[in-house]
Amino acid sequence: QVQLVESGGGLVQPGDSLRLSCEVSSALLDYYAVGWFRQIPGKEREGVACISKREGGAVYVDDLKGRVAISTSGAKDRVFLQLHSLKPEDTAVYYCAASILNRCGPQEGSFNLWGRGTQVTVSS
Repeated sequence: QVQLVESGGGLVQPGDSLRLSCEVSSALLDYYAVGWFRQIPGKEREGVACISKREGGAVYVDDLKGRVAISTSGAKDRVFLQLHSLKPEDTAVYYCAASILNRCGPQEGSFNLWGRGTQVTVSS
C-alpha cells in the first residue's frame, strides 16, 4: 500500500528555516508526481510546490517563490520542502500528496494519495 508520511514541522520563529520531509514508498517517484500543499487556518488548501521525474520541480505560491525549494533524496524515498525566511503567515498544516497521473500542478484534483500533514507554526 502506498503511503506518504510527513515530518519536520514544528514551532519556529520568523526568519527561521525549516525542512519538511515526505517519506514515500520505494519507486513511487518513478510513476507519481509528488506535491506539497498547505492549509492556512481559515483558508482553502493550496498547492505549494511539486516535483516529478518527467517535469522536474515547480513552486506555485508567489509569496513563497525564492523562499522555498522542493527536492528529492538521493535514494528517491523522500521528498523535501525546504522553507526559508518563514513568516507568521506561513503558519499552516503542510501536506504531501501524490498524483498517479504523474502530473504536477497547483490544483489538488489530480492528487489521489495524501499524507496526514505536519503542522508548521511561525511565531515569536
